[in-house]
Amino acid sequence: MLRFLTAGESHGPALVVTVEGLPAGLPILIGDVADELARRRLGYGRGPRMRFETDDVEFLGGVRHGRTLGSPLAILIRNSEWATGKWAEEMSSEPGRTASPLTQPRPGHADLAGMQKYGFNDARDVLERASARETAARVAAGTIAKVLLAQIRVSVLSHVVQLGGAAASIAHRPTPDDLAQVDGSEVRCFDPDSEADMIREIKEAAKVGDSLGGVVEVLGYGVPPGLGSHVHWDRRIDGMLAQALMSIQAMKAVEIGEGFTVAGVRGSAAHDAISWDAGAREYRRESARAGGIEGGMTTGDLLVARVAMKPLATLNRPVLKTVDVETKAETVSFKERTDVTAVPAAGVVAETMVSLVLASESLRKFGGDSLAEFVRNHDAYRASLR
Repeated sequence: MLRFLTAGESHGPALVVTVEGLPAGLPILIGDVADELARRRLGYGRGPRMRFETDDVEFLGGVRHGRTLGSPLAILIRNSEWATGKWAEEMSSEPGRTASPLTQPRPGHADLAGMQKYGFNDARDVLERASARETAARVAAGTIAKVLLAQIRVSVLSHVVQLGGAAASIAHRPTPDDLAQVDGSEVRCFDPDSEADMIREIKEAAKVGDSLGGVVEVLGYGVPPGLGSHVHWDRRIDGMLAQALMSIQAMKAVEIGEGFTVAGVRGSAAHDAISWDAGAREYRRESARAGGIEGGMTTGDLLVARVAMKPLATLNRPVLKTVDVETKAETVSFKERTDVTAVPAAGVVAETMVSLVLASESLRKFGGDSLAEFVRNHDAYRASLR
């Protein structure tokens, strides 16, 4: 199985991620990670931080001469703002006190619940770790998962299917060959007819200092059948995917396939018919209502998962009411830097989490201490299905 842990705060010196369970011999370059981190900064409606923020990435261990060693892989992502001096003092690990404690928790954030849980009187003790900046470390880990999945011909990509009130058509979904087109869209939308509507929604929200949420669809191509299990509740892959996607900051709902739609139709119209492709010598589902998952296991068909992101809770105008934890006086929440929307970037993070789940379950299914053994086991399994 693949495991990863992240550490670090939004305005700390760096983020760190450790990935454990990788087979030896996987080819990986630091440029692969940097490229995926650059994709995370994409999207119309992002704030100024995305224009000057860069990700200085370094492998600290687990890689030699461009290949994994089978030992834990450690990645460092430095914070480009740390050198400016302000945050070096505010986020110092040395004993001391801040001159400006944040005592007005923001609605919609982890601030107040975290302050209550840990006994803090300064919201920064919570928000620095709760920040979506942490997703940069996840994307770094997910890059490694994507490289591993590519060795068994599995690709994962995402696209925005709703932004605010503007929804895109999914009559034609993007394939791996269309990724450049998706990333070339200002809102990472594959439907060009809907792109202008989404940008218009962002502009209108920006004019009044408000924010927008939306829905991202993640697609898995080439996923082998049988990942996950029907045997135990915690081995069902739809449950794993839901947990992974819901763990992303600001996500509020997950849908596998057409889960919400089929809840309102009869059974005769809710399931995917099975057919045999004699040429490819494999079974096919004739639709994607189940999202490529049945009984807690992948079917080998297109994997489809959607995740809904709420509008960002930090607004560019102070309107959300809160209470000062020291004085108990009513006030409005303070403003940390914010975006109008981060839905396009959230798609890249969602790809990350789906890739990590699929890579972990592939390693559980096929095993192997080396990449060659992993690929050989996968290919033998695929051959046995024919």
